[in-house]
Amino acid sequence: MTSSQAAAARFSRFDAVDALRGLAMVWMTVFHFCFDLSHFGFWQQDFLHDPVWTWQRVAIVSLFLWCAGVSQGIATTQGQGWPRFWKRWGQIALAALLVSAGSYAMFPQSFIYFGVLHGIAVMLVLVRLTSRWGRWLWPLGLAAMALPWLAEFWLQGAGQAWAELFNSRALNWLGLVSRKPFTEDYVPLFPWLGVMWWGMASGQWLLAQRRSWLTAAVPRPLRFLAVMGRWSLSYYLLHQPVLIALVAGAAWLLGRSM
Repeated sequence: MTSSQAAAARFSRFDAVDALRGLAMVWMTVFHFCFDLSHFGFWQQDFLHDPVWTWQRVAIVSLFLWCAGVSQGIATTQGQGWPRFWKRWGQIALAALLVSAGSYAMFPQSFIYFGVLHGIAVMLVLVRLTSRWGRWLWPLGLAAMALPWLAEFWLQGAGQAWAELFNSRALNWLGLVSRKPFTEDYVPLFPWLGVMWWGMASGQWLLAQRRSWLTAAVPRPLRFLAVMGRWSLSYYLLHQPVLIALVAGAAWLLGRSM
């Protein structure tokens, strides 16, 4: 066995995790398609306030970040080194910059400066550094999820003098705000680090206690989800430009204006 084959055997992927990530990608695609239909005037929806859409977004982001945490839990337990981590991290960071540039071109007033990829880039480093914290990841994850609500309560009360600073772009990426910023995508450090911490803890537990769940075969009709999950970053970058082009083209053909 060559060294590359040995590494591949040691750092194994699990179709079940990839398929779950692929499911999040499909759900996200449907969500973005509906958003684009609304944006181009085909189907008016309130994506900012309607619980049908706001809670779907929470669920999609939660599933995606949990899967990212699970993957890190598996990778660190299998002994993945920092060089391999930084290679993948660099791809995500570059993709985040591309998202910022693309969104600025289309939405200059509300471009994405700390969306899901930006958040993942920061959270991956923190999750990696805390990978040995074991069971502490569960209460820490819960605390991270609760922190934004506690911060909002404080900033609207005794901490009002600090509200503008924490609401500014310099610090609102932390998620400790009294009002959400006007941006097309916003995935701050808190509460989402808590979701990824729980994913990390879940991945470590599954690999140690329920490995059979990870190695379970994905049903044939759903195997495409595992393929999507393995190419999640490329898919994420390409799907929305394609959807926008299709919906915008239909709007142009039908003579619709935004």
